[in-house]
Amino acid sequence: MGNWIVNNGFTAVMLVVWMGINIFLFVWFYLFYDHGPQFFYTRHLLGSALAWARAPAAVLNFNCLLILLPVCRNLLSLIRGSFVCCSRTMRKQLDKNLSFHKLVAYMIALMTAVHTIAHLLNVEWFNNSRQGVYDELSTALSNLGDTGDTTYLNPVRKKDIDPQQIPIYFVFTTIAGLTGVVITLALILIITSSMEVIRRNNFEVFWYTHHLFIIFFAGLVFHGAGRIVRSQKTTDPPHNTTFCKDDVDDWGEIPECPIPKFAGGFPATWYWVLGPMIIYLCERLLRFIRYMQRVQYRKIVMRPSKVLELQLVKKGFKMEVGQYVFLNCPTISQLEWHPFTMTSAPEEDFFSVHIRSAGDWTDKLIDIMQKLPEGAQGPKMGVDGPFGTASEDVFDYEISMLVGAGIGVTPFASILKSIWYKFKDSNPKLRTRKIYFYWLCRETHAFEWFADLLQVLEKEMEERGIGDFLTYKLFLTGWDQSHVDHVMVRFDEDTDVVTGLKQKTQYGRPNWDKEFEQVRRENPTSVVGTFLCGPAALAKVLEKKCAKFSDVDPRKTRFYFNKENF
Repeated sequence: MGNWIVNNGFTAVMLVVWMGINIFLFVWFYLFYDHGPQFFYTRHLLGSALAWARAPAAVLNFNCLLILLPVCRNLLSLIRGSFVCCSRTMRKQLDKNLSFHKLVAYMIALMTAVHTIAHLLNVEWFNNSRQGVYDELSTALSNLGDTGDTTYLNPVRKKDIDPQQIPIYFVFTTIAGLTGVVITLALILIITSSMEVIRRNNFEVFWYTHHLFIIFFAGLVFHGAGRIVRSQKTTDPPHNTTFCKDDVDDWGEIPECPIPKFAGGFPATWYWVLGPMIIYLCERLLRFIRYMQRVQYRKIVMRPSKVLELQLVKKGFKMEVGQYVFLNCPTISQLEWHPFTMTSAPEEDFFSVHIRSAGDWTDKLIDIMQKLPEGAQGPKMGVDGPFGTASEDVFDYEISMLVGAGIGVTPFASILKSIWYKFKDSNPKLRTRKIYFYWLCRETHAFEWFADLLQVLEKEMEERGIGDFLTYKLFLTGWDQSHVDHVMVRFDEDTDVVTGLKQKTQYGRPNWDKEFEQVRRENPTSVVGTFLCGPAALAKVLEKKCAKFSDVDPRKTRFYFNKENF
Protein backbone atom coordinates (compact mmCIF):
# COMPACT_ATOMS: atom_id res chain seq x y z
CA MET A 1 0.00 0.00 0.00
CA GLY A 2 2.84 2.33 0.90
CA ASN A 3 4.51 1.75 -2.49
CA TRP A 4 1.26 2.60 -4.25
CA ILE A 5 1.01 5.89 -2.35
CA VAL A 6 4.42 6.99 -3.64
CA ASN A 7 3.12 7.05 -7.24
CA ASN A 8 -0.61 7.60 -6.85
CA GLY A 9 -1.23 9.28 -3.49
CA PHE A 10 -1.66 12.83 -4.77
CA THR A 11 -3.77 11.67 -7.73
CA ALA A 12 -6.05 9.81 -5.32
CA VAL A 13 -6.46 12.96 -3.21
CA MET A 14 -7.38 14.99 -6.32
CA LEU A 15 -9.96 12.40 -7.36
CA VAL A 16 -11.45 12.31 -3.86
CA VAL A 17 -11.78 16.11 -3.91
CA TRP A 18 -13.41 16.04 -7.35
CA MET A 19 -15.80 13.27 -6.38
CA GLY A 20 -16.53 14.99 -3.08
CA ILE A 21 -17.58 18.18 -4.90
CA ASN A 22 -19.82 16.14 -7.21
CA ILE A 23 -21.49 14.37 -4.29
CA PHE A 24 -21.91 17.63 -2.37
CA LEU A 25 -23.55 19.38 -5.33
CA PHE A 26 -25.88 16.44 -5.97
CA VAL A 27 -26.99 16.11 -2.34
CA TRP A 28 -27.28 19.87 -1.78
CA PHE A 29 -29.49 20.49 -4.81
CA TYR A 30 -31.46 17.30 -4.26
CA LEU A 31 -32.40 18.44 -0.76
CA PHE A 32 -33.02 21.99 -1.99
CA TYR A 33 -35.62 20.86 -4.51
CA ASP A 34 -36.97 18.01 -2.40
CA HIS A 35 -37.59 20.13 0.71
CA GLY A 36 -37.66 23.76 -0.44
CA PRO A 37 -41.06 25.34 0.43
CA GLN A 38 -41.10 27.29 -2.84
CA PHE A 39 -41.31 23.97 -4.71
CA PHE A 40 -44.17 22.52 -2.63
CA TYR A 41 -46.73 22.70 -5.44
CA THR A 42 -44.15 21.70 -8.08
CA ARG A 43 -43.40 18.56 -6.08
CA HIS A 44 -47.12 17.84 -5.86
CA LEU A 45 -47.20 17.55 -9.64
CA LEU A 46 -43.85 15.80 -10.13
CA GLY A 47 -42.94 14.05 -6.90
CA SER A 48 -39.27 13.16 -6.35
CA ALA A 49 -38.54 13.31 -10.10
CA LEU A 50 -38.14 17.09 -9.66
CA ALA A 51 -35.14 16.62 -7.37
CA TRP A 52 -33.80 13.76 -9.52
CA ALA A 53 -33.83 16.09 -12.53
CA ARG A 54 -32.30 19.15 -10.87
CA ALA A 55 -29.54 17.54 -8.79
CA PRO A 56 -27.83 15.99 -11.86
CA ALA A 57 -28.15 19.36 -13.63
CA ALA A 58 -26.00 20.97 -10.92
CA VAL A 59 -23.38 18.23 -11.28
CA LEU A 60 -23.51 18.67 -15.06
CA ASN A 61 -22.80 22.40 -14.71
CA PHE A 62 -19.74 21.72 -12.57
CA ASN A 63 -18.33 19.07 -14.92
CA CYS A 64 -19.07 21.09 -18.04
CA LEU A 65 -16.96 23.81 -16.40
CA LEU A 66 -14.09 21.31 -16.15
CA ILE A 67 -14.36 19.37 -19.41
CA LEU A 68 -12.64 21.93 -21.66
CA LEU A 69 -9.77 22.88 -19.34
CA PRO A 70 -7.76 19.62 -19.64
CA VAL A 71 -7.62 20.03 -23.44
CA CYS A 72 -6.43 23.65 -23.33
CA ARG A 73 -2.85 22.73 -24.16
CA ASN A 74 -1.42 26.23 -23.93
CA LEU A 75 -3.00 26.73 -20.53
CA LEU A 76 -1.47 23.47 -19.29
CA SER A 77 1.95 24.43 -20.68
CA LEU A 78 1.68 27.78 -18.92
CA ILE A 79 0.79 26.09 -15.64
CA ARG A 80 3.56 23.53 -16.11
CA GLY A 81 6.04 26.37 -16.51
CA SER A 82 4.83 28.03 -13.32
CA PHE A 83 5.32 24.71 -11.48
CA VAL A 84 8.99 24.43 -12.43
CA CYS A 85 9.97 25.61 -8.98
CA CYS A 86 7.41 23.34 -7.32
CA SER A 87 7.23 19.61 -6.73
CA ARG A 88 7.28 17.04 -9.52
CA THR A 89 4.13 15.58 -7.97
CA MET A 90 2.14 18.67 -8.93
CA ARG A 91 3.42 18.66 -12.48
CA LYS A 92 2.68 14.95 -12.87
CA GLN A 93 -1.02 15.67 -12.53
CA LEU A 94 -0.88 17.75 -15.72
CA ASP A 95 0.31 14.67 -17.60
CA LYS A 96 -2.95 12.93 -16.70
CA ASN A 97 -5.05 15.64 -18.32
CA LEU A 98 -6.64 13.32 -20.90
CA SER A 99 -7.49 10.70 -18.27
CA PHE A 100 -9.22 13.38 -16.23
CA HIS A 101 -10.94 14.69 -19.37
CA LYS A 102 -12.37 11.21 -19.99
CA LEU A 103 -13.41 10.81 -16.35
CA VAL A 104 -15.30 14.10 -16.44
CA ALA A 105 -16.93 13.03 -19.72
CA TYR A 106 -18.17 9.80 -18.11
CA MET A 107 -19.69 11.81 -15.26
CA ILE A 108 -21.39 14.12 -17.78
CA ALA A 109 -22.80 11.10 -19.61
CA LEU A 110 -24.12 9.55 -16.39
CA MET A 111 -25.71 12.76 -15.12
CA THR A 112 -27.21 13.46 -18.56
CA ALA A 113 -28.88 10.04 -18.53
CA VAL A 114 -30.37 10.61 -15.04
CA HIS A 115 -31.42 14.17 -15.91
CA THR A 116 -33.06 13.09 -19.17
CA ILE A 117 -34.97 10.15 -17.71
CA ALA A 118 -36.25 12.29 -14.83
CA HIS A 119 -37.45 15.03 -17.19
CA LEU A 120 -39.18 12.53 -19.49
CA LEU A 121 -41.14 11.39 -16.45
CA ASN A 122 -41.82 15.01 -15.55
CA VAL A 123 -43.29 15.75 -18.98
CA GLU A 124 -45.57 12.72 -18.68
CA TRP A 125 -46.76 13.79 -15.22
CA PHE A 126 -47.22 17.39 -16.34
CA ASN A 127 -49.39 16.11 -19.18
CA ASN A 128 -51.43 13.80 -16.94
CA SER A 129 -52.04 16.62 -14.47
CA ARG A 130 -53.17 18.83 -17.35
CA GLN A 131 -55.69 16.18 -18.41
CA GLY A 132 -57.11 15.85 -14.89
CA VAL A 133 -55.81 12.32 -14.37
CA TYR A 134 -54.75 12.98 -10.79
CA ASP A 135 -56.42 14.83 -7.91
CA GLU A 136 -58.25 18.15 -7.82
CA LEU A 137 -55.19 20.06 -6.62
CA SER A 138 -53.05 18.84 -9.55
CA THR A 139 -55.75 19.86 -12.01
CA ALA A 140 -56.16 23.31 -10.41
CA LEU A 141 -52.42 23.91 -10.44
CA SER A 142 -52.22 22.88 -14.11
CA ASN A 143 -55.05 25.25 -15.08
CA LEU A 144 -53.40 28.32 -13.58
CA GLY A 145 -52.43 30.98 -16.10
CA ASP A 146 -54.71 29.91 -18.94
CA THR A 147 -55.92 33.47 -19.48
CA GLY A 148 -52.47 34.70 -20.52
CA ASP A 149 -51.11 35.02 -17.01
CA THR A 150 -47.35 34.30 -17.02
CA THR A 151 -47.38 32.92 -13.48
CA TYR A 152 -48.44 29.40 -14.51
CA LEU A 153 -46.90 26.28 -12.95
CA ASN A 154 -47.50 23.56 -15.53
CA PRO A 155 -45.55 24.31 -18.75
CA VAL A 156 -47.80 21.98 -20.83
CA ARG A 157 -50.14 24.71 -22.06
CA LYS A 158 -51.85 23.50 -25.25
CA LYS A 159 -55.40 22.34 -24.53
CA ASP A 160 -56.37 21.95 -28.18
CA ILE A 161 -53.67 19.33 -28.92
CA ASP A 162 -54.46 15.62 -28.91
CA PRO A 163 -53.63 14.46 -25.33
CA GLN A 164 -51.63 11.53 -26.72
CA GLN A 165 -49.38 13.88 -28.70
CA ILE A 166 -48.74 16.55 -26.08
CA PRO A 167 -45.48 15.11 -24.62
CA ILE A 168 -43.88 14.69 -28.07
CA TYR A 169 -45.15 18.09 -29.17
CA PHE A 170 -43.82 19.64 -25.99
CA VAL A 171 -40.35 18.07 -26.32
CA PHE A 172 -39.83 19.20 -29.92
CA THR A 173 -41.39 22.68 -29.74
CA THR A 174 -39.98 24.14 -26.53
CA ILE A 175 -36.51 25.58 -26.03
CA ALA A 176 -35.73 23.18 -23.19
CA GLY A 177 -37.05 20.14 -25.07
CA LEU A 178 -35.42 20.86 -28.42
CA THR A 179 -32.03 21.84 -26.99
CA GLY A 180 -32.18 18.81 -24.70
CA VAL A 181 -32.62 16.49 -27.70
CA VAL A 182 -29.76 18.19 -29.58
CA ILE A 183 -27.44 18.08 -26.56
CA THR A 184 -28.15 14.42 -25.91
CA LEU A 185 -27.62 13.36 -29.53
CA ALA A 186 -24.37 15.35 -29.73
CA LEU A 187 -23.13 13.78 -26.49
CA ILE A 188 -23.95 10.25 -27.69
CA LEU A 189 -22.00 10.80 -30.93
CA ILE A 190 -19.05 12.36 -29.10
CA ILE A 191 -18.76 9.53 -26.58
CA THR A 192 -19.32 6.62 -28.97
CA SER A 193 -16.79 7.98 -31.49
CA SER A 194 -14.24 8.31 -28.68
CA MET A 195 -14.03 4.56 -28.18
CA GLU A 196 -10.49 3.21 -28.50
CA VAL A 197 -11.28 1.07 -31.54
CA ILE A 198 -12.63 4.08 -33.48
CA ARG A 199 -9.86 6.46 -32.42
CA ARG A 200 -7.17 4.00 -33.48
CA ASN A 201 -8.69 2.87 -36.78
CA ASN A 202 -10.76 5.90 -37.84
CA PHE A 203 -9.17 8.91 -36.22
CA GLU A 204 -10.86 11.27 -38.66
CA VAL A 205 -14.31 10.07 -37.52
CA PHE A 206 -13.30 10.69 -33.92
CA TRP A 207 -11.86 14.10 -34.73
CA TYR A 208 -14.85 15.44 -36.63
CA THR A 209 -17.55 14.12 -34.29
CA HIS A 210 -15.63 15.39 -31.26
CA HIS A 211 -16.16 18.91 -32.58
CA LEU A 212 -19.86 18.48 -31.97
CA PHE A 213 -18.91 19.85 -28.55
CA ILE A 214 -19.56 23.29 -30.10
CA ILE A 215 -23.21 22.33 -30.63
CA PHE A 216 -23.28 20.70 -27.19
CA PHE A 217 -22.15 23.87 -25.40
CA ALA A 218 -24.38 26.14 -27.50
CA GLY A 219 -27.40 23.99 -26.60
CA LEU A 220 -26.29 23.88 -22.98
CA VAL A 221 -26.25 27.65 -22.65
CA PHE A 222 -29.78 28.02 -24.07
CA HIS A 223 -31.23 24.89 -22.44
CA GLY A 224 -32.42 26.69 -19.30
CA ALA A 225 -33.89 29.68 -21.17
CA GLY A 226 -37.31 27.98 -21.34
CA ARG A 227 -37.52 28.11 -17.52
CA ILE A 228 -39.50 24.86 -17.36
CA VAL A 229 -38.90 24.24 -13.65
CA ARG A 230 -40.94 26.87 -11.82
CA SER A 231 -41.19 27.83 -8.17
CA GLN A 232 -43.75 29.69 -6.07
CA LYS A 233 -43.20 33.41 -5.60
CA THR A 234 -44.15 35.54 -2.62
CA THR A 235 -47.57 37.24 -2.84
CA ASP A 236 -49.19 39.91 -0.69
CA PRO A 237 -50.88 38.56 1.30
CA PRO A 238 -48.81 35.34 1.23
CA HIS A 239 -50.30 32.11 -0.10
CA ASN A 240 -49.89 29.53 2.68
CA THR A 241 -49.52 26.12 1.01
CA THR A 242 -50.19 24.19 4.23
CA PHE A 243 -53.53 25.92 4.75
CA CYS A 244 -54.63 26.39 1.13
CA LYS A 245 -53.68 23.09 -0.51
CA ASP A 246 -56.80 21.29 0.78
CA ASP A 247 -59.42 23.66 -0.69
CA VAL A 248 -58.61 25.01 -4.13
CA ASP A 249 -62.09 26.54 -4.47
CA ASP A 250 -61.10 29.22 -1.93
CA TRP A 251 -58.12 30.41 -3.98
CA GLY A 252 -58.66 34.09 -4.76
CA GLU A 253 -61.85 34.16 -2.68
CA ILE A 254 -60.41 34.55 0.80
CA PRO A 255 -57.47 36.78 1.89
CA GLU A 256 -55.53 33.82 3.33
CA CYS A 257 -55.44 32.07 -0.03
CA PRO A 258 -54.62 34.41 -2.93
CA ILE A 259 -53.99 32.73 -6.26
CA PRO A 260 -50.40 31.40 -6.11
CA LYS A 261 -47.83 32.97 -8.41
CA PHE A 262 -45.04 31.04 -10.12
CA ALA A 263 -41.94 31.89 -12.15
CA GLY A 264 -39.11 29.99 -13.76
CA GLY A 265 -35.60 30.17 -12.36
CA PHE A 266 -33.00 32.29 -14.11
CA PRO A 267 -30.81 30.09 -16.38
CA ALA A 268 -27.47 29.75 -14.60
CA THR A 269 -25.49 27.32 -16.77
CA TRP A 270 -23.68 30.08 -18.61
CA TYR A 271 -22.25 31.28 -15.29
CA TRP A 272 -20.42 27.96 -15.06
CA VAL A 273 -19.24 27.52 -18.65
CA LEU A 274 -18.59 31.08 -19.84
CA GLY A 275 -15.06 31.26 -18.38
CA PRO A 276 -13.85 27.91 -19.81
CA MET A 277 -15.46 28.75 -23.17
CA ILE A 278 -13.54 32.05 -23.33
CA ILE A 279 -10.29 30.28 -22.38
CA TYR A 280 -10.87 27.65 -25.05
CA LEU A 281 -11.73 30.35 -27.62
CA CYS A 282 -8.40 32.04 -26.84
CA GLU A 283 -6.74 28.65 -27.24
CA ARG A 284 -8.20 28.23 -30.72
CA LEU A 285 -7.33 31.83 -31.64
CA LEU A 286 -3.71 31.22 -30.65
CA ARG A 287 -3.76 28.02 -32.70
CA PHE A 288 -4.99 29.98 -35.73
CA ILE A 289 -2.25 32.59 -35.31
CA ARG A 290 0.37 29.85 -35.18
CA TYR A 291 -1.19 28.19 -38.22
CA MET A 292 -0.69 31.39 -40.21
CA GLN A 293 3.01 31.62 -39.32
CA ARG A 294 5.36 30.43 -42.05
CA VAL A 295 7.05 27.03 -41.68
CA GLN A 296 10.01 26.05 -43.88
CA TYR A 297 11.33 22.57 -44.63
CA ARG A 298 15.00 22.16 -43.80
CA LYS A 299 15.12 18.49 -44.80
CA ILE A 300 12.71 15.70 -45.77
CA VAL A 301 14.03 12.17 -45.23
CA MET A 302 12.33 8.82 -45.77
CA ARG A 303 13.63 6.44 -43.09
CA PRO A 304 13.33 2.61 -42.98
CA SER A 305 10.04 1.00 -41.89
CA LYS A 306 8.11 3.76 -43.69
CA VAL A 307 9.08 6.42 -41.15
CA LEU A 308 9.11 10.01 -42.46
CA GLU A 309 11.49 12.53 -40.89
CA LEU A 310 10.65 16.22 -41.30
CA GLN A 311 13.15 18.87 -40.24
CA LEU A 312 11.32 22.17 -39.96
CA VAL A 313 12.22 25.80 -39.23
CA LYS A 314 9.85 28.39 -37.79
CA LYS A 315 10.72 31.89 -36.65
CA GLY A 316 10.70 32.33 -32.88
CA PHE A 317 10.16 28.61 -32.21
CA LYS A 318 11.68 27.42 -28.92
CA MET A 319 11.40 23.93 -27.48
CA GLU A 320 12.46 21.78 -24.54
CA VAL A 321 13.33 18.08 -24.57
CA GLY A 322 10.44 15.65 -24.97
CA GLN A 323 7.88 18.24 -26.08
CA TYR A 324 5.37 17.72 -28.89
CA VAL A 325 3.65 19.75 -31.61
CA PHE A 326 0.41 19.48 -33.56
CA LEU A 327 0.74 19.45 -37.34
CA ASN A 328 -1.82 20.48 -39.92
CA CYS A 329 -1.43 19.95 -43.66
CA PRO A 330 -4.15 21.86 -45.57
CA THR A 331 -3.41 19.82 -48.70
CA ILE A 332 -4.79 16.79 -46.84
CA SER A 333 -7.34 18.46 -44.55
CA GLN A 334 -7.98 22.05 -43.52
CA LEU A 335 -9.28 21.03 -40.11
CA GLU A 336 -7.32 18.03 -38.86
CA TRP A 337 -4.44 18.50 -36.41
CA HIS A 338 -2.30 15.54 -35.31
CA PRO A 339 0.22 15.37 -32.43
CA PHE A 340 3.85 14.33 -32.90
CA THR A 341 6.68 14.26 -30.39
CA MET A 342 9.74 16.20 -31.51
CA THR A 343 12.95 14.22 -32.01
CA SER A 344 15.29 17.20 -32.17
CA ALA A 345 17.19 18.75 -29.27
CA PRO A 346 16.72 22.32 -27.97
CA GLU A 347 20.34 23.01 -28.91
CA GLU A 348 19.60 22.54 -32.65
CA ASP A 349 18.52 25.36 -34.96
CA PHE A 350 15.54 23.37 -36.28
CA PHE A 351 12.90 21.03 -34.90
CA SER A 352 12.16 17.59 -36.28
CA VAL A 353 9.44 14.94 -36.10
CA HIS A 354 9.44 11.30 -37.15
CA ILE A 355 6.09 10.19 -38.56
CA ARG A 356 5.14 6.52 -38.86
CA SER A 357 2.44 5.26 -41.20
CA ALA A 358 -0.53 4.86 -38.83
CA GLY A 359 -3.71 5.92 -40.64
CA ASP A 360 -5.20 7.80 -43.58
CA TRP A 361 -3.67 11.17 -42.69
CA THR A 362 -0.12 9.90 -42.17
CA ASP A 363 -0.33 7.68 -45.27
CA LYS A 364 -1.38 10.66 -47.41
CA LEU A 365 1.39 12.85 -45.98
CA ILE A 366 4.06 10.21 -46.60
CA ASP A 367 2.76 9.67 -50.14
CA ILE A 368 2.95 13.43 -50.86
CA MET A 369 6.51 13.70 -49.50
CA GLN A 370 7.74 10.65 -51.45
CA LYS A 371 6.57 12.22 -54.73
CA LEU A 372 8.43 15.52 -54.16
CA PRO A 373 11.53 16.25 -56.28
CA GLU A 374 14.74 16.07 -54.24
CA GLY A 375 15.41 19.34 -52.41
CA ALA A 376 11.92 20.72 -52.99
CA GLN A 377 9.83 22.36 -50.27
CA GLY A 378 6.87 20.30 -49.09
CA PRO A 379 3.23 21.44 -48.88
CA LYS A 380 2.16 24.18 -46.47
CA MET A 381 2.41 22.94 -42.91
CA GLY A 382 0.73 24.48 -39.87
CA VAL A 383 2.50 23.97 -36.53
CA ASP A 384 0.87 24.46 -33.13
CA GLY A 385 3.09 24.22 -30.09
CA PRO A 386 5.38 23.23 -28.56
CA PHE A 387 3.56 21.67 -25.61
CA GLY A 388 4.99 20.17 -22.46
CA THR A 389 4.90 16.50 -21.51
CA ALA A 390 6.19 14.26 -18.75
CA SER A 391 9.51 13.80 -20.56
CA GLU A 392 10.44 17.42 -19.84
CA ASP A 393 11.18 16.33 -16.28
CA VAL A 394 13.82 13.74 -17.22
CA PHE A 395 16.71 15.90 -16.01
CA ASP A 396 14.95 16.64 -12.72
CA TYR A 397 15.61 13.09 -11.49
CA GLU A 398 18.89 11.69 -10.21
CA ILE A 399 18.27 8.50 -12.18
CA SER A 400 16.03 8.15 -15.25
CA MET A 401 14.62 5.03 -16.88
CA LEU A 402 13.46 5.68 -20.45
CA VAL A 403 11.24 3.08 -22.09
CA GLY A 404 10.20 3.45 -25.73
CA ALA A 405 8.14 1.03 -27.80
CA GLY A 406 8.45 1.28 -31.59
CA ILE A 407 8.00 4.87 -32.77
CA GLY A 408 7.49 5.71 -29.08
CA VAL A 409 11.24 6.26 -28.94
CA THR A 410 10.77 9.76 -30.38
CA PRO A 411 10.74 11.79 -27.13
CA PHE A 412 13.87 9.96 -25.99
CA ALA A 413 15.61 10.78 -29.26
CA SER A 414 15.24 14.42 -28.24
CA ILE A 415 16.56 13.68 -24.75
CA LEU A 416 19.55 11.65 -25.91
CA LYS A 417 20.46 14.24 -28.53
CA SER A 418 20.32 16.94 -25.86
CA ILE A 419 22.59 14.84 -23.64
CA TRP A 420 25.07 14.58 -26.50
CA TYR A 421 25.10 18.37 -26.92
CA LYS A 422 25.47 18.87 -23.19
CA PHE A 423 28.49 16.56 -23.06
CA LYS A 424 30.11 18.51 -25.87
CA ASP A 425 30.38 21.17 -23.19
CA SER A 426 33.44 20.35 -21.12
CA ASN A 427 31.52 20.77 -17.87
CA PRO A 428 27.86 19.83 -18.35
CA LYS A 429 25.59 20.86 -15.47
CA LEU A 430 23.29 17.90 -15.01
CA ARG A 431 21.41 16.78 -11.95
CA THR A 432 20.95 13.38 -13.59
CA ARG A 433 23.72 10.93 -12.73
CA LYS A 434 22.64 7.99 -14.89
CA ILE A 435 20.14 7.08 -17.60
CA TYR A 436 18.81 3.60 -18.39
CA PHE A 437 17.30 3.40 -21.85
CA TYR A 438 15.13 0.53 -23.13
CA TRP A 439 13.81 0.29 -26.67
CA LEU A 440 11.35 -2.41 -27.76
CA CYS A 441 10.71 -3.04 -31.46
CA ARG A 442 8.94 -5.73 -33.47
CA GLU A 443 11.06 -5.38 -36.63
CA THR A 444 14.80 -5.10 -37.23
CA HIS A 445 14.34 -2.20 -39.68
CA ALA A 446 12.75 -0.09 -36.97
CA PHE A 447 16.15 0.22 -35.24
CA GLU A 448 17.96 1.67 -38.24
CA TRP A 449 16.96 5.34 -38.12
CA PHE A 450 17.80 5.63 -34.41
CA ALA A 451 20.93 3.46 -34.22
CA ASP A 452 23.13 6.21 -35.72
CA LEU A 453 22.40 8.50 -32.77
CA LEU A 454 23.18 5.74 -30.27
CA GLN A 455 26.49 5.01 -32.04
CA VAL A 456 27.52 8.66 -31.78
CA LEU A 457 26.56 8.78 -28.08
CA GLU A 458 28.36 5.50 -27.40
CA LYS A 459 31.58 6.79 -28.96
CA GLU A 460 31.36 10.25 -27.40
CA MET A 461 30.89 8.94 -23.86
CA GLU A 462 33.68 6.39 -24.19
CA GLU A 463 36.08 9.13 -25.29
CA ARG A 464 35.11 11.25 -22.27
CA GLY A 465 35.41 8.35 -19.86
CA ILE A 466 31.74 8.45 -18.89
CA GLY A 467 30.54 5.34 -20.68
CA ASP A 468 28.55 4.29 -17.62
CA PHE A 469 26.34 7.43 -17.74
CA LEU A 470 24.06 5.80 -20.35
CA THR A 471 23.04 2.17 -20.18
CA TYR A 472 20.84 1.13 -23.08
CA LYS A 473 19.18 -2.16 -23.98
CA LEU A 474 17.43 -2.95 -27.26
CA PHE A 475 14.81 -5.68 -27.43
CA LEU A 476 13.58 -7.26 -30.66
CA THR A 477 10.15 -8.72 -29.95
CA GLY A 478 9.47 -10.19 -33.41
CA TRP A 479 11.77 -12.28 -35.60
CA ASP A 480 11.84 -15.37 -37.88
CA GLN A 481 14.10 -18.40 -38.05
CA SER A 482 16.24 -17.04 -40.89
CA HIS A 483 17.05 -14.00 -38.77
CA VAL A 484 18.00 -16.22 -35.81
CA ASP A 485 20.31 -18.30 -38.04
CA HIS A 486 21.98 -15.13 -39.33
CA VAL A 487 22.57 -13.87 -35.80
CA MET A 488 24.01 -17.20 -34.65
CA VAL A 489 26.56 -17.23 -37.48
CA ARG A 490 27.82 -13.72 -36.58
CA PHE A 491 27.35 -13.98 -32.81
CA ASP A 492 31.09 -13.60 -31.99
CA GLU A 493 31.47 -10.25 -33.76
CA ASP A 494 32.22 -7.17 -31.64
CA THR A 495 29.21 -5.24 -32.84
CA ASP A 496 25.55 -6.19 -33.00
CA VAL A 497 24.25 -7.69 -36.28
CA VAL A 498 21.07 -5.61 -36.20
CA THR A 499 22.25 -2.19 -35.03
CA GLY A 500 26.03 -2.12 -35.41
CA LEU A 501 26.29 -1.11 -31.75
CA LYS A 502 28.55 -2.69 -29.15
CA GLN A 503 25.49 -3.39 -27.03
CA LYS A 504 23.97 -6.59 -28.41
CA THR A 505 20.24 -6.68 -29.21
CA GLN A 506 18.23 -8.94 -26.91
CA TYR A 507 15.38 -11.11 -28.17
CA GLY A 508 11.95 -11.24 -26.59
CA ARG A 509 10.42 -8.93 -24.01
CA PRO A 510 12.31 -7.54 -21.03
CA ASN A 511 12.06 -9.21 -17.63
CA TRP A 512 10.95 -6.04 -15.87
CA ASP A 513 11.36 -7.49 -12.37
CA LYS A 514 15.00 -8.15 -13.19
CA GLU A 515 15.50 -4.70 -14.75
CA PHE A 516 13.91 -2.80 -11.84
CA GLU A 517 15.80 -4.88 -9.31
CA GLN A 518 19.08 -4.04 -11.06
CA VAL A 519 18.30 -0.31 -11.07
CA ARG A 520 17.35 -0.43 -7.39
CA ARG A 521 20.49 -2.39 -6.49
CA GLU A 522 22.78 0.02 -8.37
CA ASN A 523 21.05 3.11 -6.95
CA PRO A 524 20.05 2.23 -3.37
CA THR A 525 19.14 5.73 -2.16
CA SER A 526 17.99 7.47 -5.34
CA VAL A 527 14.81 8.95 -6.78
CA VAL A 528 14.22 7.25 -10.13
CA GLY A 529 11.99 8.72 -12.83
CA THR A 530 10.50 6.05 -15.10
CA PHE A 531 9.31 7.45 -18.43
CA LEU A 532 7.28 5.58 -21.04
CA CYS A 533 6.16 6.43 -24.53
CA GLY A 534 4.25 3.34 -25.62
CA PRO A 535 1.02 1.33 -25.41
CA ALA A 536 -1.36 1.31 -22.45
CA ALA A 537 -0.70 -2.38 -21.70
CA LEU A 538 3.00 -1.67 -21.15
CA ALA A 539 2.09 1.39 -19.06
CA LYS A 540 0.10 -0.78 -16.65
CA VAL A 541 3.03 -3.17 -16.26
CA LEU A 542 5.57 -0.43 -15.59
CA GLU A 543 3.30 1.43 -13.21
CA LYS A 544 2.89 -1.73 -11.14
CA LYS A 545 6.65 -2.31 -11.14
CA CYS A 546 7.26 1.27 -9.97
CA ALA A 547 4.92 0.66 -7.07
CA LYS A 548 6.39 -2.78 -6.32
CA PHE A 549 10.02 -1.66 -6.18
CA SER A 550 9.49 1.72 -4.48
CA ASP A 551 10.05 2.22 -0.77
CA VAL A 552 8.04 4.65 1.33
CA ASP A 553 11.21 5.44 3.28
CA PRO A 554 12.60 8.57 1.55
CA ARG A 555 16.14 7.36 2.30
CA LYS A 556 15.69 4.39 -0.03
CA THR A 557 14.97 3.96 -3.74
CA ARG A 558 11.69 5.31 -5.07
CA PHE A 559 10.37 4.96 -8.61
CA TYR A 560 8.03 7.58 -10.08
CA PHE A 561 6.09 6.58 -13.18
CA ASN A 562 5.51 9.08 -16.01
CA LYS A 563 3.75 8.43 -19.32
CA GLU A 564 3.43 10.45 -22.50
CA ASN A 565 -0.21 11.44 -23.11
CA PHE A 566 -1.54 13.48 -26.01
